Amino acid sequence: MALPASGASAQTVTPDRVEAALSKLEPLAERLVADGGVPGLAIGVVHNDKVVYLKGFGRREAGKPDLVDADTVFQIASLSKPVSATVVAALVGDGRVSWDSKIADLDPAFRLADPYPTSELTIRDLFAHRSGLPGTAGDDLEGIGYDRAEILRRLRFVSPSSSFRAGYSYSNFGLTEGAVAAAKPTSKPWEDVAEERLYRPLGMMSTSSRHSDFVERANRAALHIQVDGAWAAKIERDPDAQAPAGGVSSTVRDLAQWMRLELAAGAVDGKPVIAADALEQTHVPLMARGSNPVTGGTSFYGLGWNVEFGRHGLSWGHAGAFSVGARSLVTLFPKEELGIVILANAFPTGVPEGLSDSFADLVFDGTIGKDWVKAWDAIYAGLFGPVVEAAKAAYASPPTPAAPARPMDAYEGRYANEFVGDAVVSGAGNGLVLKVGPDGARSYSLQHFDRDIFLTFPDEEMPDRPSGVSFAIGPDGKASAMTIEFLDENSLGVLRRAGD
Repeated sequence: MALPASGASAQTVTPDRVEAALSKLEPLAERLVADGGVPGLAIGVVHNDKVVYLKGFGRREAGKPDLVDADTVFQIASLSKPVSATVVAALVGDGRVSWDSKIADLDPAFRLADPYPTSELTIRDLFAHRSGLPGTAGDDLEGIGYDRAEILRRLRFVSPSSSFRAGYSYSNFGLTEGAVAAAKPTSKPWEDVAEERLYRPLGMMSTSSRHSDFVERANRAALHIQVDGAWAAKIERDPDAQAPAGGVSSTVRDLAQWMRLELAAGAVDGKPVIAADALEQTHVPLMARGSNPVTGGTSFYGLGWNVEFGRHGLSWGHAGAFSVGARSLVTLFPKEELGIVILANAFPTGVPEGLSDSFADLVFDGTIGKDWVKAWDAIYAGLFGPVVEAAKAAYASPPTPAAPARPMDAYEGRYANEFVGDAVVSGAGNGLVLKVGPDGARSYSLQHFDRDIFLTFPDEEMPDRPSGVSFAIGPDGKASAMTIEFLDENSLGVLRRAGD
């Protein structure tokens, strides 16, 4: 594959060029924070196996005095995926597993919907997102309170979105299963394996795959979303169920050590920590992802890593985002031994990508080619806007006149299916309440819309998006089934009445 020419080669990306780029990147970061682009962020840069820049900007929480620094702990969301791939590479190098170890051998209880993929599925398949699992499989169960073990068990009920190994579908819980299975031969929890095999050897003392460790950190960044045009710390996110895919918390100081390891083929300070051949496999492009939506670079997925051939040549990277208020990004240029990590405490924002692309331009070309922050802001702003507007349009107003609801006891009762489990609809005052999840962990008020259709607002991150709950009425005048729209993305949101 021919790579586009860039203004600098590995030989000309000198320490002086990097220093000059950082001298321009820093005021750009300061300005973005001052202008309200994000409440706070932190940046780490490595070059030629040295940490050359660590700095925080802005506030850990909007409206409070505590400042972000290089040791502020952020939730890094899906940036956890390449970190976890590094942990698995360590296990591969230790001979505990191989990337082609079968999940059926490591975790015999795990099932996909079809027997052949179940029997052939490997760690490599799950870390490359080519198992056939739909991208959202399991996210819905996490949202209603199920734990990791139960979510992974119920993935067997999800129909594939593509043939096995034929399509790329980014799956949080698919990758989580790959990591959990890889840890099985150690007889230890994934979180312990990650700490023992990566975080502790690299001195990443502020890094953890446990949410409880994050909330105990005094120097930690809050999550922020936009409320009436201002950043507000309104929601917390416990990602323990998908810890390998999205549950790591860390600092730019710690992640700089990890970047050094990646760029030095598994060594730190000349000492091998992870076998180079096991780590190298994570950076091999396996699944086509199309083009980068802003830069146009050709993009692939490896094992927990995006592998891109862009305007500055080969890069390895990964973004992370919680729609309730986290953004993160790592970009490595392996030929130049250059890496940058950016952590931010807000969503939606394209600030991490914008700063990273600006930095790359400065290093390779000496000047910033375009307003990358603006371009990436537009991408992230558009992630949920159309979804919310479509839902609002669908339920903008009921038919005129709207048909009245039946008596509440027509809808009240217990419903179930094997994927969602039990759901209970009960009267509450003059309305209805839906409870789903383990022991009714999540409760949603139902507002009447038209006849047997009700509305609820289930998403904390999209609080103004309506979602329908509709009932099918049997010959006895009572509901025989219920469709919960926000749990029906994979056609598993229809629950049958299971007795009262």
